[in-house]
Parts: sequence; C-alpha cells; structure tokens
Amino acid sequence: MRALTIRAGAPHSEAAEVSLDELAEPTPGPGDLLVDGVAIGVCGTDRWLLSRSPRSFPGGRDRMIIGHESLGRVRQAPAGSSFTAGDFVAGLVRRPDPVPCKCCAAGELDICQNGTYTERGVVGADGYGAEVYLLDQDYAVTVSPQLGLAGVLVEPTSIVAKAWEVLDLSVRWPDGRALILGAGPIGLLAALLAQQRGYEVHVVDQVADGPKVAQVKALGATYHQGADGLDGSFEAVVECSGELVRDAINATARGGALCFVAGGHRAVGNTIELAALSGGLVGNRTYTGVVSSNHRHFEAAHTALLGADRGWLEDMLTRVVPAQEYATAFAGGPDVIKTVIQLADHPGA
Repeated sequence: MRALTIRAGAPHSEAAEVSLDELAEPTPGPGDLLVDGVAIGVCGTDRWLLSRSPRSFPGGRDRMIIGHESLGRVRQAPAGSSFTAGDFVAGLVRRPDPVPCKCCAAGELDICQNGTYTERGVVGADGYGAEVYLLDQDYAVTVSPQLGLAGVLVEPTSIVAKAWEVLDLSVRWPDGRALILGAGPIGLLAALLAQQRGYEVHVVDQVADGPKVAQVKALGATYHQGADGLDGSFEAVVECSGELVRDAINATARGGALCFVAGGHRAVGNTIELAALSGGLVGNRTYTGVVSSNHRHFEAAHTALLGADRGWLEDMLTRVVPAQEYATAFAGGPDVIKTVIQLADHPGA
C-alpha cells in the first residue's frame, strides 16, 4: 500500500520531509476496523510538523504516517461490531498512554493531565494518510455518505464543537452576537456553529476578498477586514487566529465568554496587562481555551455538518489533490481554505 510518511530532515535542520512510500498492509487485531483511506485534510498542525518535525515517532522508528483529519471506508469489521463493510468513518486523534490519568480513564482524552498521550499522525502514532489503515472501533465515528468528501471536516469541526460546548455553558445571553477571529477552516466552522445556534455572526480576517470572504457572506454573517473598530458587545467570542488575543478580550461583553481555540497563542506578540485581564474577569466574563476533542465532540461535529448546506461545505475544500501530488498540498495562501489529499475516490463526492 502507499502511505504518506514524515521523517526528520537533514542534520542540524528543524524541517522534516514528507514522502509517498510503499509499506506493508496492516493486519487487524481484535477490535480493529480495517479501513481503506479516502482522504485526509491538511491543516496548520501538519505544516507545523513539516517545519519543526514531530517530537516523537511510533515505536522508535524514524518515520510516521501523517494525517489526523481523516475520512475512510471500512473494508472489514470484527464480528459483532456496530460497523459494517462499506461504512464511512472518521478516526479520533488522541489515545491515552498505557497508564492513563484520571481524565483519560474517564474517556476525556482531550483533557489528558500527564501529557504522555499519543496522537495519530501528530505525536508517536501513525496517522491516517495511507491507502489502508487500522482503526480501533472504540475510536471510530460513523460519517454519513451524504457529506461526500466534506466528511473529512468532521475532525476540525470537532474542535469548534468542543469550544461551543464550553461557550454554551458560559454565555448568559445565547441569542446575541458572536465574533469569530480568523477565517481559516477552524474560524469558518466556528462561524457555522454560531450561525446554527442563532447568533448574529461577525467574522474578522485580514483578506479583502476571495473564498474566505465569500464563505462568511454565504453564511449570512458580517465580514470585517481587521479588528479595528470592534466594540465590546459580543456575547460569544472565538479566537481562532492565534494572533488577535487583545482584540478578542476587548470584544467580549460583560457576562459574555471568550474561547481560544487550538494552538498559536503562545507566540502572540502583544501582551495583556494582568490588571486588565483580571478586570475583565471581574466583569462576569469567562475566558477559556480548548485543544483536541473526544468522541462526543466528533458526534456533535457530524450532526452540525449534516445540518449545513452541502455546497457551502464543498466550497470549504478549495484544493483537492491526489496522493501523488502531495508536495503541492502543504502550501497555504489567501485563496486556500482547506486542502484535501484524496487517497481514493468517494462514490458520493
């Protein structure tokens, strides 16, 4: 089978290298689904891995199969499984360590306390970027064929589903205004879930036009080029850019809630005075952040995607490339929302 693998680059270089390799097909064990890979999504985490190299490889090997945003089709399922051959599935990313912390033991893998988890295609475990792979059925979520190739969006949507799970508990006026900072895939999906909740949705990014702006407007949301002029009247704020921390805090209304999503925020250049931060909290605001997701977030994501316009979801996939053209898949740009590497044809795509 063919698989996309990543390995550390040349000595004294932080950059890693990706190649399309021939590997032996895996043999399923008890509880394993044997899955034919359909597609993987490319995101900022994958680009970060290329620039920095994974911090650990599986089993002491020198390479790892990439791909954590997955869409596959079951070829073989164990006897008595709830899955059957032909089912489309997405795989959860995180797995607990052999001696799990209390959160992992309770199924809350996304809140691992000891940090010794593995993540498929990211940390210490092979990902889903292969023509054939194994997936423990306990970490699989059924994907409706109605979604077509957009089923690959289940994993990134699960991250914002988790963000909204937190916000839903914190926002005191859930019929108000929502602000999404960043119009990349995560930001647009966060806007979709805000729109589905009935918020008046506003989205901030840097571009003047192009597919990101078109996606915002297609949702019926308001697009802002830059955060200048935004006031502190947004009941729900989701910061997805990794850069607009001060703007996100200033935009959060009294009694509102702000959620920082995924990575990037450690490198922000602007600083926040502790007095201003604590003053905001005293104003009955809630500030929180999320990374990773678990089974219920995948299920919530799948439900949200099924409730979205199919054409809007397809327009999210601005670049779809076959596996042999993988080298073109990792470049970003203002006209790129989501790049998908297609491993096999999807009959519903």
